[in-house]
Amino acid sequence: MNDANKETKIEVEAAIEELMNEVAGDDLISDPEGLEAFDEVEQLRSERDDMRDRFMRALADAENARKRGDRDRREAEQYGGSKLARDMLPVYDNLKRALEAAGEDNKAGAGLLEGIKLTMRELLNIFDKHGMRLISPEIGEKFDPDYHQAMFEAPLPETKSGDIIQVMAEGFMLHDRLLRPAQVGVSSTPK
Repeated sequence: MNDANKETKIEVEAAIEELMNEVAGDDLISDPEGLEAFDEVEQLRSERDDMRDRFMRALADAENARKRGDRDRREAEQYGGSKLARDMLPVYDNLKRALEAAGEDNKAGAGLLEGIKLTMRELLNIFDKHGMRLISPEIGEKFDPDYHQAMFEAPLPETKSGDIIQVMAEGFMLHDRLLRPAQVGVSSTPK
C-alpha cells in the first residue's frame, strides 16, 4: 500500500470515528431519538466496514495488477525475441555445415574459411548476449526427451538402449525455455 492510500484510509477512518463520537453516547440510547441515533451509528459502522473491505480489495487488486505487469514485462524482455531467435537457427546450421564441408586442410579457401569461422563466433556471441545457449549432446550420452528429439532409432552393437549414436542438429535454449531440441539418433536395444 503506498503512502497516499495509507493517508486516505487514515483520514476516512478518523472522519467516521469523529462522526460516531458526535452521534453516539450513553444518554442517547435511553430516549427514542437516542435509539435512532444509535441505529444510525451502527448503520454507519456497517457501511464503514463495507467500505474498508472494498477499499482493501481494490488495493490488493491494484497490487496484483502491478506485479502481473512487472512479470509480463520481464517475460517480454526475455522471450519477446524468440521468433527472431528461432528464425536465426538455420543461419547457424548453414555456417556449421560450411565449416564442416570446408575442412581444415583446404589451403585455397583459407581466407574464406577464416571469415566463416569469425562469422560463426560472432553469431554465437550474439546468441549468448541474448540468453541463447547451445545444446550440444555428445555421442554416447543418454537421451533426454526434455532437450533432445529422437529422429531415428537403430540397433548399434556395443551401445545401450537410449544412448545417442548420432547428432544431426544442435539444440538451443532461450534463457530457461527450450527453443529447439537437439536432433539426435538413438540406439535401440541391440539384438
